[in-house]
Amino acid sequence: MKSKLFKFLALFLTIGVVAAACGSDSEEAAPATTAAPATTAAETTTTAQVEVVAEGSLLDVVQARGTLNCGVSGSAVAFSETQADGSVTGFDADYCRAVAAAVLGDANAVNFVALTASERFTAVQTGDVDLLMRNTTWTQSRDSSVGMDFGPTTYYDGQQLMARVSDGFSGSSTVADLDGAVVCTNVGTTTEKNIAEAALLAGAEITLLGFETSDEVYETFIAGGCDITTTDGSALVGRKVKQQPADQEWVIFPATPISKEPLGPTYGQNDSAWADAINWTVYATIIMDEYGINQANVDAHVGDEAEVGRLLGGDGELQTGMGLAADAFYQVIKQVGNYSDIYNSNLNPVGLYRDGSANAGWLDGGLIYAPPAR
Repeated sequence: MKSKLFKFLALFLTIGVVAAACGSDSEEAAPATTAAPATTAAETTTTAQVEVVAEGSLLDVVQARGTLNCGVSGSAVAFSETQADGSVTGFDADYCRAVAAAVLGDANAVNFVALTASERFTAVQTGDVDLLMRNTTWTQSRDSSVGMDFGPTTYYDGQQLMARVSDGFSGSSTVADLDGAVVCTNVGTTTEKNIAEAALLAGAEITLLGFETSDEVYETFIAGGCDITTTDGSALVGRKVKQQPADQEWVIFPATPISKEPLGPTYGQNDSAWADAINWTVYATIIMDEYGINQANVDAHVGDEAEVGRLLGGDGELQTGMGLAADAFYQVIKQVGNYSDIYNSNLNPVGLYRDGSANAGWLDGGLIYAPPAR
C-alpha cells in the first residue's frame, strides 16, 4: 500500500443526468474463465462506506482488498448475464476479469455487482463498485457533471428499434413510421432521450413506456403491451436470438443507427493511476490482437523483443511504473485473452461479428485502435 487508508461515510449523490447506453439483457456464451457470483449493490456494502486513499489511488485500495468490485448488468445478452450457478458470463464480464488479472494477478478475483441503469453511477460514487462494465455510453454530461471518467471504447454501438413484421414493419422502416406507436424502453438511459428526440425531429407522435429493467421491457413487448422496443443494436440482436417467440417475427431497423453509443469501462473522476491500469488493460488486449498473440500462443512470445516483449513483462517493461506487476498484461492474455478472444467467444454466438463493423481493428477498416506501448 502506497499511502494510509481512511474510511469515510459515503454521501449519496443526486445525479441529474443518469442515462445508460441501452438496457440490454441476458447472455449465454462461455467466457475464458469462470466467474464469481454476482451480488446486488445493497449486498456489497451495508454501511455505504467509501474507501478513500489520502494522496493515493483506488488502485491501492483494490490491491489491498484483493478483489475487484465490478458493476455489470447481469442480464445483458452476450455482455453480462448471471447464470443459474451464480457465475457471470459475457463480453463485459470478461473485461472485468481482464482488469482483475492485470491489477491482482487473478482473473477470478472479481465480485460482480448487478446494477440497474439508474443505480450504476451512484454505485461508483458511493464506492459500491470500483469499475463499471455495464453497456455504458460515453457522453458529455456523464464525463462532467455526473462525475464519471471513461476508458477506451470496447464496443461501438448505436441505437436501433425492433418491431413485429406482422405490425407492418420491415428492415426499411424509419422513425417516421412510428407515428402513433407505443414504444418500450429503459428509464434513466440515453435510449429514452434519443428516441424521444428522434421522433420529434421525424414528426412522429409516440407514447413512451419506461421500465427499470430490460426483462420488463421485453416481457411487455412480447405480450403486445407495446409496438416497438428500442435500445442499442447489439442488445436487440441478442434478445431477438434468445427470445423471439416461434409465432412472431421481429425486425430490427433502421439500418443506420439513430445514435452513437461508444461503450466501455467507466469509473470515478480524477484518479489517473486507476484509470491508467484499466485503460492499458484494454489497450494490451487490442495490441496483442494486432500481433496475433492470443490466449493459446502467448507463452511462446514471452521474451520477444520490442513492444510485445515490453507488454509481456520483458526488458523495458512499463507496468511496474504503473503500480502493476511486470507480467500484468501477460496474465490478462493468458487468463482471459486478447480482444478477439473476448469478442468472438461472447458476441459471435448471437450473430455479432467484427468483420465490416466499427468493431473491426483499424488495420481492417474498423475503429478498434490502441496507442503504442512504449
